[in-house]
Amino acid sequence: MAEKVKEVAAEEFEQAKVMAQDAVRSGAYLYPLKGIAYFVSNRSLWRPLADKLIPTISLGLGVTVFMFAVTYVPQAAALALVNGPLSIFTTVLLVLSEASTIFSVLSKNFLIDDALIDTFDGTMLSRNQNNLVAKERQVKSGGDSIGKLGKLVTKPFQKFTPKAIIRYFMYLPLNFIPVIGTVLFVILQGRKFGPTAHARYFQLKQMKKGEQDAFVEQRRAAYTSFGVPAVLLELVPILGIFFSFTNTVGAALWAADMEQNRTTAPNLRNQAELAKKSEL
Repeated sequence: MAEKVKEVAAEEFEQAKVMAQDAVRSGAYLYPLKGIAYFVSNRSLWRPLADKLIPTISLGLGVTVFMFAVTYVPQAAALALVNGPLSIFTTVLLVLSEASTIFSVLSKNFLIDDALIDTFDGTMLSRNQNNLVAKERQVKSGGDSIGKLGKLVTKPFQKFTPKAIIRYFMYLPLNFIPVIGTVLFVILQGRKFGPTAHARYFQLKQMKKGEQDAFVEQRRAAYTSFGVPAVLLELVPILGIFFSFTNTVGAALWAADMEQNRTTAPNLRNQAELAKKSEL
């Protein structure tokens, strides 16, 4: 039995090692940071956020203050039994995660869903993905990347489902495990966040559900490595709204790079074959 346990543990460790290597090679974890830099340097992308800034900040502040006032003390007392002095840190992360989830549900369903769509599409237009965006909305001529956006054909972002809420609360007990549990909680949240960030990309590509699942599964490590820093950024009180938009920009930049690589690779192969023929 002991040998079997060691064998299973070795297999799990090897799989985790391979996934970590795939995540590092993908470079997807850099896109949330690239999204911040690109958003800051492209003023036209600020407009969707500016239009929703005041009501969204008010909502975020209200939710965060309410959650700390009502839930921090009882949860800190519960976590103190298992985490000891670390409970102060883990409880803060837990309450921030809960507040972030509630804020995400309310804001993305009622306040900023259209603004995030415009931000994603505007970023794609700024990266010369006009043909892709035009599949799902009107694209005007002239103006900046946001000014070119016309009427949407369909709304792409899925509403926050009861299944997602149930999954979130299923993961909450992990926070009772000192340090490692909180890390696992963030990783699991990031694992789900990554593919969700590309919901608009999948619609622009007109992928069916099965195609989306296969696409994500082939890039599972990359999507998780994107989702973890993105989740951590959106946990920041109040500023989480800003990072919701920069994460959307980062996701769009990643999608644009995927499209560019998809079209560039065949051209490079063709050029290589032509070069070989000319040498002959």
